[in-house]
Amino acid sequence: MGNKLLLSIQQQIEQAITILKQGGIVAFPTDTVYGLGAGISIGRAVERVYQVKKRPRSMALPLLLSDKSQIGEVAQPVPQVAWLLADKFLPGALTIVLFKSESVPDIVSGRGKTIAIRIPDHAVPLALAQGVGTPIVGTSANLSGKPSPLTADDVRAQLGGKIDLIIDGGRCPGGKESTIVDLTGETPVILREGAISREELQRVCPNIVFKEGG
Repeated sequence: MGNKLLLSIQQQIEQAITILKQGGIVAFPTDTVYGLGAGISIGRAVERVYQVKKRPRSMALPLLLSDKSQIGEVAQPVPQVAWLLADKFLPGALTIVLFKSESVPDIVSGRGKTIAIRIPDHAVPLALAQGVGTPIVGTSANLSGKPSPLTADDVRAQLGGKIDLIIDGGRCPGGKESTIVDLTGETPVILREGAISREELQRVCPNIVFKEGG
C-alpha cells in the first residue's frame, strides 16, 4: 500500500512539473501548510496566483528554492550572514528577506526591491523546484485572509477548479509558521518569530534584533 501511495505521489509530482513548465499553477504539501506554486519566469502563471488567491498585486510572493545554491540566483547581494543562517537552518522553517536580483520579475516581488525565500524541509516542493529548474512561487494555497489549508480537501474547498492540479500528499503538520528574518539592513531583524526561536538565531547571529514594535 505504501509503495502504491509513493508511486502515486511521484506521478503527481511529474505531472505537476510538466504543468509548471507549461505555465500552469499547482497546489502541493509542504512542511507547514499546502502551497500554491508557479514558475517565477512565466508572468501569466504568477498573475493567476494573484487572481486565484485574490491577493493584492502589491504583496510580494515568497519563493521556494530546491537548493542553497539558488539563493545567489534570486538575490543580490547575498551577505555572509545569509549563508551562515542558510547553512544552519535550511532546509527548514526559516524565511530570509534579501534584495532581489534582476532575474526575479517585478510581478513576483510586488514591484518592490526585496524577496522572501525559503528552502522547505519537504520532498514535494523540493522536487518541484528541482524539476522546473528554477525557484517557484510558494504562497499558501488559500484565499487571502482565509485559513491556510492543511489537506488537499482544504485546498479544494477554497480554490476549487481554479488551479490545474492539487498534489495530495496527506495532511501537513501545520503548527508554527516559518521564522522571517530581514537581512537587507546592516543589522539582521526578526520580522516574525515562528518555528525557529530568537535564541536559536542568536547562536548563529548574536546581533540579531526584533522588529521595533514586533
